[in-house]
Amino acid sequence: MIWKRIFGRSGDEDTPYVLYGALVGQARNPAFYRDMGVPDTVEGRFEMVALHVFLALRRLRAGGEPGKDLSQKLFDVLFDDMDQTLREMGVGDLSVGKKIKAMASSFYGRMQAYDEGLAGTDGGKLEAALRRNILPEAAASEPHAAALAAYVRRVEGDLEAQPMSDVLAGRVAFAPPDAPPVPGAPR
Repeated sequence: MIWKRIFGRSGDEDTPYVLYGALVGQARNPAFYRDMGVPDTVEGRFEMVALHVFLALRRLRAGGEPGKDLSQKLFDVLFDDMDQTLREMGVGDLSVGKKIKAMASSFYGRMQAYDEGLAGTDGGKLEAALRRNILPEAAASEPHAAALAAYVRRVEGDLEAQPMSDVLAGRVAFAPPDAPPVPGAPR
């Protein structure tokens, strides 16, 4: 089975892996951990990957049936990766399923909170969700929450501006996390 996954995939089957790789690459940008207060821990890295997957899933909603299909595949790749990571960390086989189920449940909760934060005009809702889920120390996280919320809004606008055909092909581009907002860009 694993050999088929490595050698027997078609280009369409590669797309969720390519997209996931781009999202993970962006989530691992040192600026998040160095400048925005995201803890450089397993949990902090998971939170940043989950945030970027959420943003991609949000964009894929506009992609009709192909977007829905890629969304499901991207979700599956995320949790296959989490399963593999837990096993590599030494979590026992009997515990992995329970942990993955808990992670999936928390991911859905985060998606709802981030959706609500992006849908409203009150920027405080998004900041509160980011502070609660990603930034550990509430007292020190106010400027970090604002910076991370501005980044999330910028990425949402950037992804929206990218052609759906590119996103469906797994081609997404990101500005560096610490890049200043582009004047006049949708936020």
